[in-house]
Amino acid sequence: MGVPLGETVVRRVRRARRQTPSDNPSPPSRGSWRGALDPLIRPQHHPFPTHLVAGFALAKLVVHLVSIQGYGYFRDELYYLACADHPSFGYVDHPPFSIWILWVVRLLIGDSTIAIRLVPALLGAATVALIGAMAHRMGAGRWGVTLAMSGGLAAPVFLALDHFYSMNAWDLFFWAAVGHLVLGLGGDEQPRPSRWALLGGVLGLGLLNKISILWLGAGLAMGILIARPRWLQTSGPWIAGGISMAMFSPYLIWQVTNDWPTREFIANATAQKMVSVSPLAFLSGQVEMMLVFVLPLWLAGLLWLLAAPAARHHRILGVAYLTVFAILMMAGSSRANYLAPAYTWLLAGGGVFWGSWLDRPRLTLLRPMAMVLILMGGAVAAPLALPILPVEQHVAWARALGQAPATEERKELGRLGQFFADMHGWPEIVDTVAGVYESLPDIERGEVRIFAPNYGIAGAVDVLGQRRGLPPAISGHNQYWLWGPRGWQGGTLIIVGGDRQDLEAIFDRVDEAAIIDCGLCMPYENGQAVWVARGLKPDLDAAWATTKHFE
Repeated sequence: MGVPLGETVVRRVRRARRQTPSDNPSPPSRGSWRGALDPLIRPQHHPFPTHLVAGFALAKLVVHLVSIQGYGYFRDELYYLACADHPSFGYVDHPPFSIWILWVVRLLIGDSTIAIRLVPALLGAATVALIGAMAHRMGAGRWGVTLAMSGGLAAPVFLALDHFYSMNAWDLFFWAAVGHLVLGLGGDEQPRPSRWALLGGVLGLGLLNKISILWLGAGLAMGILIARPRWLQTSGPWIAGGISMAMFSPYLIWQVTNDWPTREFIANATAQKMVSVSPLAFLSGQVEMMLVFVLPLWLAGLLWLLAAPAARHHRILGVAYLTVFAILMMAGSSRANYLAPAYTWLLAGGGVFWGSWLDRPRLTLLRPMAMVLILMGGAVAAPLALPILPVEQHVAWARALGQAPATEERKELGRLGQFFADMHGWPEIVDTVAGVYESLPDIERGEVRIFAPNYGIAGAVDVLGQRRGLPPAISGHNQYWLWGPRGWQGGTLIIVGGDRQDLEAIFDRVDEAAIIDCGLCMPYENGQAVWVARGLKPDLDAAWATTKHFE
């Protein structure tokens, strides 16, 4: 019985296919020139390394738990705790999200340094995990994910910002979360509206935490315009933008009703406090804050995101980085660490590149060597970012590494840089003020307030002084000015700092009561006099208006 004609045709077609060269040739050999470009040509697909990501996140958490107490409260932590006593939809120098969270933390576990720093430690661990997740989503294998998270673990700027409670640890997390969500949009011509809505929600929370997310928004807009312009013809980007701005609107309303105090704050800080930063200094600052050993990782990540065919669906993040970089560099006074959150994407991209490029028989030994080099470099630099050494050893370590005390503001420095100096002296300042308060007659203690020259001292009086029974602090600095005299009627006032002649011009009587010795604190706070002033001469409202100091 013969073979049916149809079956014969099928057999001949199959035979021809086996004998015809494939239109999709097998991957180039590792030794070929095309093989060297594999990371730029072919995306990789690997199972998610759950245990690896969890291990690095845990290592990050342990690093911060070991150093969690540090030298003491950081200046901004005291101020944020004071702000948490006054829940609001806005503050002069920051949006409200981080303060709302701090209010909850204080309610649940207290306001010790351990309690409040547990939050940034957990956020740091989550950020490192997101770096690993982004690297995997971009196509990295286990070693690529390992290298990416090694960079996230070792970078000094991440160690410093994740050490103390502020909006900055949240900022790192939100930028990384946005990057991960943008990767999730992938190559779809029309990503699902739910994904855009989620992206808008995270951007909205980020805006309520720190308005620098606006830079990220500008970067993403430029990225979409250049890399995925067709998305602008869909509803997705407009959904994300609408949701984020709707969430941001309570803060904008607060700004309007308070006569835009943040605009005044930014203008004054730029003109009076921040030092000028040249483009070259801003560029070199990127290398220093991220660690020189991490430079090949994030630089390769940037190039991969911008040029690799395999990264065509992720190009938005490369363009976003360059956009934010240009905005900050042209500003002329931007701190290097303003750009720090964007490196979470570049580290992930670098993990893809180097993980794939080193995945060759002759180069496999370089993978653990690269990881060890990054982590060892991070360990050497860690004492410059975390308060893990006693002061004398810290000073010696910094000197051995050629690092002099530094600041990004127009401030005089002592033995410590501003970051570490701002963790010293608060108990001594409060003790001095408490001694003056306790020396007052009983009749004056009920009406007296403590005037502080800045929110650091005011926050220390409100947080640490509360345990000594001190009355509230008042100040003209930032949010304290909006809180007003806080019940002071113009009678007795304890004043930290200031000039006798200036004080005698507005008070009937001014007596020097003590001199502050706060040791390793910032020099401009050491040696200040503490005055007791009585009998305010001008009208209280008029006098209070002159204390306003947004900077």
